[in-house]
Amino acid sequence: MDRLDPALLRPGRMDVHIHLSYCTIKGFKLLASNYLDIHGHHPLFEEIEGLIENAKVTPAEVAEELMKSDDADVAFGGLVNFLKQKMVEGNGIMNEKVNDVEIQEA
Repeated sequence: MDRLDPALLRPGRMDVHIHLSYCTIKGFKLLASNYLDIHGHHPLFEEIEGLIENAKVTPAEVAEELMKSDDADVAFGGLVNFLKQKMVEGNGIMNEKVNDVEIQEA
């Protein structure tokens, strides 16, 4: 909602307001089922579920990562990396700390 011009939200401008949320665990499982035919459990589900609860990603971003490979292990591994990167990007302070640690270790 922050990005919409306020004029669009004035009465009479829009008949329907649609709230598009970030991806949820339920949404992730549906995407995994649709794109990778995973209907049960996968060893990376627990880690992905924890990351999805904390990272702000859209279902489209998750779907894009899942479409990169037909191999569930590869696709989920890529999704884990993507979610971790989104968490770092979403928190500038965390990003600076990660960079400081990398510099100190070098």
